Amino acid sequence: MCLDNNRISDNLYTKFLGLIVDNALSWKPHIDHSINKLNTACCIIRSVKPCVNTNAIIMIYHSLFHASMTYGIIFWGNSSHSIQVVRMQKRAIRIIMGCGNRESCRNLFKELKILPLMSQYILSLLTFVSNNREQYFTNSEIHIINTRHTSKLHLSRAHLNIYQKGVYYSGIKIFQWSYTGQQNIP
Repeated sequence: MCLDNNRISDNLYTKFLGLIVDNALSWKPHIDHSINKLNTACCIIRSVKPCVNTNAIIMIYHSLFHASMTYGIIFWGNSSHSIQVVRMQKRAIRIIMGCGNRESCRNLFKELKILPLMSQYILSLLTFVSNNREQYFTNSEIHIINTRHTSKLHLSRAHLNIYQKGVYYSGIKIFQWSYTGQQNIP
């Protein structure tokens, strides 16, 4: 393929700012690359566990595992391939706590005060929307009819699933859900 007499190569994926983006936006190559880093972090945690206390292991978890896991999470966090990262995170938590492979991690996450991947994804989206409110329109800016939803962020209609899974659309949905949930708290 050529554009202005320059040949454009057809790549299956490309690396941009540390995120590996494939031509179908499935995030599988990025997640596969991240799994290798997370596996290395698990091995490091396992090897230093006998030598250091739990606080030091948690510090190592946050510096190696958590930092790699959360990089670009607002883009790939709702991908169907992210279940692999969830499994790796559970593996790391079980290593830290010295538990077996079949033990539930729900209470372990609470005990260590570590957010599971999906909770971290939601937090990252909420933070993004909150920090970039000027990028979003409210319903009052779109139309002049005064309704009960006037102050909510405007959610445009989207028919493409890939757009609905994107940062902008998902961010509005989760922000509206969290905003509504806070109003119902007594």
